[in-house]
Amino acid sequence: MEKTLKCSSCNKNVQGGFTRFKCPNCGKIEIIRCEHCKKTAIKYKCPNCSFSGPN
Repeated sequence: MEKTLKCSSCNKNVQGGFTRFKCPNCGKIEIIRCEHCKKTAIKYKCPNCSFSGPN
């Protein structure tokens, strides 16, 4: 069964038009950003190292 992906900023399920990348600080956690949160620069926080972006 496929895992449902959730935006790291708004916690909504994502399907298309999203970005995923490793935390720029620790590189351990995958950050997922929905299209809306990317466009409006909503902050995200890494649950592992507490890094916050976008800066």
